[in-house]
Amino acid sequence: MTDEVRVYVEESPGHRHEITAPTDMGLSLMEIMKADGYDIQATCGGMALCGTCHVEVLAGPELPEPSDDELAMLESLPIMTQGSRLSCQIRLHPRIDGLVVRLMPQDA
Repeated sequence: MTDEVRVYVEESPGHRHEITAPTDMGLSLMEIMKADGYDIQATCGGMALCGTCHVEVLAGPELPEPSDDELAMLESLPIMTQGSRLSCQIRLHPRIDGLVVRLMPQDA
C-alpha cells in the first residue's frame, strides 16, 4: 500500500477541490496540480526560477521554510502574501496531508 497525501485547492471562497497523490514518487505539489488540470505554466520546470506555480497556503500543517532561491523568486512577483510559496518547491510528504492552497494570479 502506498502512502497518499490529500491536498485541497481552493478554487473560489468556500469551494475546495481535493487532490490525492502518492508520497513515494518524489513529486511536487506543482506536478500533481498540473496533472489534475490546473493551468500552471511551470516554464522553468520546477527550478524556482519563473514563479508561474505561485500558490498561497491558506491552511494546514506547517511547511519547511522556503529556500533562499524560492524567497528571491517570491519577492520578485507582483503579488506576495504571508502564505506565498512556489508549488514546485513543496514536496509531497505525509506531513503535508490536509494542506489547503489557492493558485495565485500571474499578474497584478
